[in-house]
Amino acid sequence: MITRDDVLAWLNSFRRVLAENKTYLTELDSAIGDADHGINMDRGFGAVEAKLPSVANNDIASILKTVGMTLVSTVGGAGGPLYGTFFMRAGAAVAGKTELSAADFLAALDAGLAGVQQRGKATTGEKTMIDALTPARDAMRTAAENGSSIGEALRAATTAAEQGMKATIPMLATKGRASYLGERSIGHQDPGATSSYLMLKCAADTWSKL
Repeated sequence: MITRDDVLAWLNSFRRVLAENKTYLTELDSAIGDADHGINMDRGFGAVEAKLPSVANNDIASILKTVGMTLVSTVGGAGGPLYGTFFMRAGAAVAGKTELSAADFLAALDAGLAGVQQRGKATTGEKTMIDALTPARDAMRTAAENGSSIGEALRAATTAAEQGMKATIPMLATKGRASYLGERSIGHQDPGATSSYLMLKCAADTWSKL
């Protein structure tokens, strides 16, 4: 089971990885966006890191909702509303829980993805974070249905997210700031898909023994 402390460890790990990859994510965004994705995500999760101690004894839903609300209020661009919605919807899917099974985390991931799709009015193949999150969700569901452990299911999800992230490179962007570039958006990896992959990789690495 994924405990409350496991969730906090994952979030803190993601915060560190975002700090380490701030320049990389911003470089990706400079090619097809506003050149601020890494900066914004780093700022947002810096605020999350400061807020987590105040909710560390709450249930997992409360922790995830706090992450979402903090991101909405501190992150500019599309990243704040989209990641904020992801975490708030994920939290709502696991209301009242202090431990999560693989099925619970899958439900949270599924709800978060649905929130992002609704908020961004996007689907797969449009060069967004959905292109990493959707195959990750599908791979985790298949692994969980086959009786895989949480760690195994998350590794499968991370592999699928990485493939989805790389698959955005040849795509034509049709949503968000990148869509303004038209054909010039082809050949660049989507920064939102990249940060989504990093988020899931942090979960897989943090929970590898579960």
